Amino acid sequence: MALIATRRSVMTLFSAPLCAQSHRVRIVLAEKDITVDIINIDLDDKPEDLSDLNPYNTVPTLVDRDLALYGPQVISEYLDERFPHPPLMPVDPVSRAAARLALYRIERDWYSVAEEAEANGMKLPAKSRKILLESLVASADIFAIKPYFLSDEFSLVDCAILPILWRLPAYGIAPKDIPKPIADYSKRLFARPSFKLSLTEAERGLRA
Repeated sequence: MALIATRRSVMTLFSAPLCAQSHRVRIVLAEKDITVDIINIDLDDKPEDLSDLNPYNTVPTLVDRDLALYGPQVISEYLDERFPHPPLMPVDPVSRAAARLALYRIERDWYSVAEEAEANGMKLPAKSRKILLESLVASADIFAIKPYFLSDEFSLVDCAILPILWRLPAYGIAPKDIPKPIADYSKRLFARPSFKLSLTEAERGLRA
């Protein structure tokens, strides 16, 4: 089935049902109401298409006609520019740089933990769980400053944060240990229609 995706007229996303990086892209797609063919793959039995399209053979991978993109931030910014309404990045350079810096830190500090969990059947070792919880506690006050993360509008930063927060119970972090500003933020944003649409059945099961 090699390169079937490149012949499709509809945009195609190669995703994985429990992959946090894939989830953040699915949130962007749902937020912008983009028509897309989502192919949720088994990471232990990847289709030939994926290695043909992405030299790293990873998800998420997005195919838009003759263009193949990989890397969640590259994909997310492409979607935001290709479908500019609603905008998910600030317009002015200073605010945009601040958002990118926040995304960089989230990627380094939180997604590294998510990838460790995914490689271990969604279980997180005690040491990594402690590091993640301490990082969340240290950032709690930031969640209380504005309706969204450092912003008055929903942004790509929120799209990146939400998959991690959704997975906290699966990582072994109890609701009572989550700081109130983060718990309140989570409750509000998990209720967004786009977030609900972004969830796979497997992801819903993380909080069943």
